[in-house]
Amino acid sequence: MTSCTVKNWEGEAVGEATIELRVAREENVKHLLHRAVVRQQTNARQGNASTKTRAEVRGGGRKPWRQKGTGRARAGSIRSPLWRGGGVIFGPRPRDFEVRMNRKERRLALRTAVMNRMETAIVVENFAEQFPRPKTADMVAALGRWGVTDKDKVLLVLTDMSDNVFLSARNISNLKMLRADSLNVLDLMTYNRLVTTPAALKEIQEVYGA
Repeated sequence: MTSCTVKNWEGEAVGEATIELRVAREENVKHLLHRAVVRQQTNARQGNASTKTRAEVRGGGRKPWRQKGTGRARAGSIRSPLWRGGGVIFGPRPRDFEVRMNRKERRLALRTAVMNRMETAIVVENFAEQFPRPKTADMVAALGRWGVTDKDKVLLVLTDMSDNVFLSARNISNLKMLRADSLNVLDLMTYNRLVTTPAALKEIQEVYGA
């Protein structure tokens, strides 16, 4: 179980929140998270790169010159891979890059990544009402009050993103927003600071704790 201090809009400690998720054994953490990240990155590849072989490229049906007597090397088609505009030898073809990982392993990796980030997480009270209108400067100032520095890469996890909060945070270059029920290992490993709310922690516990 991990306990976190809950801060208000001004950055003052006003309570405490806890979360408890089953994680991987210490000797397996590095290997498990590596596999999960590689799987996510690899499965994001479209795999639709394609080149044409000499059988598919257009033209080249006629022999460019006679076999003997010209002094030039023999040639059967202007679409040979040796020619400009010819086919491609061993070029990329459409393929499936899918990497499989057991469902229990994926969930264990995600829970482990979440608990690793909770060690430095920032939990704040729901602040949606603080944005009657979109204002990025207010979001940047709030992050500073909560303890986020310019060098931090922030993952903002909320249960519900109001339009004003979304519009206030979307232009901050070092911040990414996610819903509590849509976490992924890659973002948890990429962003070194987690900012969330007690309601989001409760949803994370409910969604990933079972």
